[in-house]
Amino acid sequence: MRENELIVYRDFGREGELLSRMAWITRHFQEKGEKAQKARAKLYACMSGLLELAGSHGFYGNLWHCYLSNLLVNHENSYSRACEIRGAVEGTVNDAVLHDAAIFRELFTLDLDEVSRTLSVPEFGQVLAYEGNEQESRVYNLRIRDRICTLAVRLAQASSPEEMKERLTEFYREYGVGKFGLHKAFRIGHRRQEDGTEAVEIEPILNIAHVKLSDLVGYETAKKKLIENTEAFVSGRKANNCLLYGDAGTGKSSSIKAIANEYYDRGLRIIEVYRHQFRDLNEVIAQIKHRNYKFIIYMDDLSFEDFETEYKYLKAVIEGGLEKKPDNVLIYATSNRRHLIRENFSDKKERDEDLHSNDTVQEKLSLVYRFGVTIYFGAPDKAQFGQIVKALAKRAGIPLSEEELLAEANKWELLHGGLSGRTAQQFIDHLSGTL
Repeated sequence: MRENELIVYRDFGREGELLSRMAWITRHFQEKGEKAQKARAKLYACMSGLLELAGSHGFYGNLWHCYLSNLLVNHENSYSRACEIRGAVEGTVNDAVLHDAAIFRELFTLDLDEVSRTLSVPEFGQVLAYEGNEQESRVYNLRIRDRICTLAVRLAQASSPEEMKERLTEFYREYGVGKFGLHKAFRIGHRRQEDGTEAVEIEPILNIAHVKLSDLVGYETAKKKLIENTEAFVSGRKANNCLLYGDAGTGKSSSIKAIANEYYDRGLRIIEVYRHQFRDLNEVIAQIKHRNYKFIIYMDDLSFEDFETEYKYLKAVIEGGLEKKPDNVLIYATSNRRHLIRENFSDKKERDEDLHSNDTVQEKLSLVYRFGVTIYFGAPDKAQFGQIVKALAKRAGIPLSEEELLAEANKWELLHGGLSGRTAQQFIDHLSGTL
């Protein structure tokens, strides 16, 4: 094995320990005495590591091939980042990658049956034909998990380094590479560094609700505006920051989850940011501005009390600082307030006493003005609420007549939050659990 001769695909960190261990085994498994015993012990350790990988990642089939494929799809380097979402690129780097593909082809074609026979480890065959595809993955959603397992089979079947490189590049074009390629949504975390300081880290959200825009009954005009703006963004055309505002429970947050699901295949990623994390926004943007994906920085339930001043910092980040906002970043926010900042009747008195009252008003409105698209989600009236209930009931297979269904729905909304899409969904969930 020539794993130490890799050029582009090297330095796998802790994930590469199993690779180093297996390389040592293949160099020494035919020796006698102490080295043979050491190789046997290391092979059992490799088997344990592969089984642990199956348990955490949900991999199945040839776990050695899945492990190698997982290394390749997570390794961010000059080639994989250039190919993400775009596909094959030109340049000398292709020669270096082809060199590495030849080495990985040797890794994929290792005769591990011979190794396990020589070292008298017959149990190793279990990880070369592992069954467990019903198992959940704690690292990937199941679609990505299955795609990596399929890639493992395709790379193993490649007849040449050129074909292996082509199939890997196809994966990069379709999904991307690393955490941004293999996940839809992210949150902001912090990692303590060796010098004691904290670094901003963008962490994947592993389980995002698989809601679609078609699942949201009603609000066709609002959804149309959201789709138009998002479609322009992912297509590389000009698009605006977007504010979804209106009554509680009307589907604002669900709409954001829906576009995360529906535009993932076209390179859209969502990063959720809370108000106390606004100070991290510049660092977050610095980490994503040169990637080939489109990023929506998502702020849920965005609002400020009149005494809070974080909105002034947010204004500069959205638009107004010296550095131009990258073309691959937009801000989407949801709020129950149209103007985001709370206003009281006492504000009128203060403005009457303020010599520059218009300046005061503009200061408070200037944040919402930075959202070029504002979309209103209003509470449904009685008839619209009934239409939502009927559509959800049909989808859930509720066996009630329309008259009985609406009568029960009216009772429910009087006691559980009033007329809203959320109340309708909660009512249907209640029926589904009790009928």
